[in-house]
Amino acid sequence: MNGRIKALALLALALIRTLWRLAWHRRVDGLARFRDNYAEDGLTALSEADRQAMRRFGRCIGCGRCERGDAPRILASNGEFRGTMGLVLAASRSMPDYRAAAIGFSHLSPEVLEQKERLCPTRVPLRELARFVQLHAAAARVSLPASQGQKRIPSSIPPANERSAR
Repeated sequence: MNGRIKALALLALALIRTLWRLAWHRRVDGLARFRDNYAEDGLTALSEADRQAMRRFGRCIGCGRCERGDAPRILASNGEFRGTMGLVLAASRSMPDYRAAAIGFSHLSPEVLEQKERLCPTRVPLRELARFVQLHAAAARVSLPASQGQKRIPSSIPPANERSAR
């Protein structure tokens, strides 16, 4: 019975603390909190259109068909390009890696990406993915550590003060 009383007391304290914060503390914009929490990780806030696009990019199943013809590019890249499949998997699943992915995509022309789209059994939009990565690459891991200054990263969603001015 002692454990139940302790659990109820903890729940009651948590409820009181939550109600106190709601009543006396200023409301914080969720987007601002997101930016504060994830800036050092290189994650940016995305618009709904960006999230929909990322769902299309995530269709890659890692079959390797898009790697056809990559050997000469891999050799010529001096380690900057390791193949299309790994690039697509990384770019469609890890925003902090967009700077590296942008370098990788620079080794693939739009014409080559179009050919690789035709090979893809799940029809991943590679040209759209390359544009998306190039657009968001500047935001990847650009913030200073908290000890060196304010965390700030670009985003496709404007800050709250800019949104309310529109």
